Amino acid sequence: MLQPSHNNDFSRRNFLKLSAVSAASLSMLSLSASLTGCSREPASSGFLVLRSDDLVCLSALLPVLYVGALQAQQMQSHVQNALSAIDHNLASFSPSMRKLTLQLFDSLNNPLTRGPLTGVWGSWANATAADIQQFLKRWQNSRFDLLKMGHNALLQLAMLAHYGQPSAWQHCGYPGPPLLH
Repeated sequence: MLQPSHNNDFSRRNFLKLSAVSAASLSMLSLSASLTGCSREPASSGFLVLRSDDLVCLSALLPVLYVGALQAQQMQSHVQNALSAIDHNLASFSPSMRKLTLQLFDSLNNPLTRGPLTGVWGSWANATAADIQQFLKRWQNSRFDLLKMGHNALLQLAMLAHYGQPSAWQHCGYPGPPLLH
């Protein structure tokens, strides 16, 4: 599985560059999201936070992130459980963290930003595992800290959902939470 990257070489100049790029990116994203109406889309039926486009995106990303952690026959049911877990986790996030996460999904789902940012020019439903792996490597190794942070956010959401499921505990040797009396 992919590992979060860390960069300890963070100077004032890099911080100012990151701030400028982040502000410009979020402004462009906010404008495009408001023009297309995707930022106001309600949660998908049966979900608290995740919208239909988010579900399509995550349904494409999660199997690639979980390769090696699950057997092929477990993948579909585990992904469905992970989607519910991600949704519940997002519902418990602070409003500002939830908003940032939804902005990340907006950038991944908006056709105007998805292609240039990810290299996936079509729908997530049509993306191959190789396309998604290339996108994840691109963000993980990007020279832009904003993309690295996006990669880490996606990875952390996926891992939190995975290891929160009892079906994943045996794989890593965790016996489960202690029983309280």
